[in-house]
Amino acid sequence: MFTFVKRTQIPVKINNRNPRLASYILDQYGGPDGELGASLRYLSQRFAQTDKMGIALLTDIGTEELSHLEMVGSIVAQLTKGEGAKSFDRYGVGDYYMSHANAVYPSSASGTPWSAATIQSKADPIADIMEDLAAEQKARATYDNILRVSDDPDVNNVIRYLREREVVHFQRFGELLDRLQSKIK
Repeated sequence: MFTFVKRTQIPVKINNRNPRLASYILDQYGGPDGELGASLRYLSQRFAQTDKMGIALLTDIGTEELSHLEMVGSIVAQLTKGEGAKSFDRYGVGDYYMSHANAVYPSSASGTPWSAATIQSKADPIADIMEDLAAEQKARATYDNILRVSDDPDVNNVIRYLREREVVHFQRFGELLDRLQSKIK
């Protein structure tokens, strides 16, 4: 069903190190509105979706969100590569280093580990798509927040790309919602 291509959608090449920025971006890896939750939400919801186009859309976007997870993880890894405990402490994220060192661990920026409790799958196609629309907007808002605090052009290039994909996903889910609602009128 899936084909894995060993490259990201756009290149991720971060030249500067910054564990603090990595800790913010980590929110899009394992935070409540991040890529891990999005991918699992959509790939789970597709099993209860009644519309064939809806199933295809949830599968496609859920799979794309997995590629976004790879990109976000790559950013975090590159921002922390070679950094040690003192560097993490200097940037104010020593607590993260104590628990995970340079690992990319699925958690929010505040350190809360990822949980399936942050996603929904109701087996109601309209309720699920409404959830998905909100999820895409929350992810976009988080990417906006990252862009407000980041001055790294390498990071910002990738974050802008990911933000734009959230907008496209929102549009596609809106089209599916219109389709589903027209069927019940």
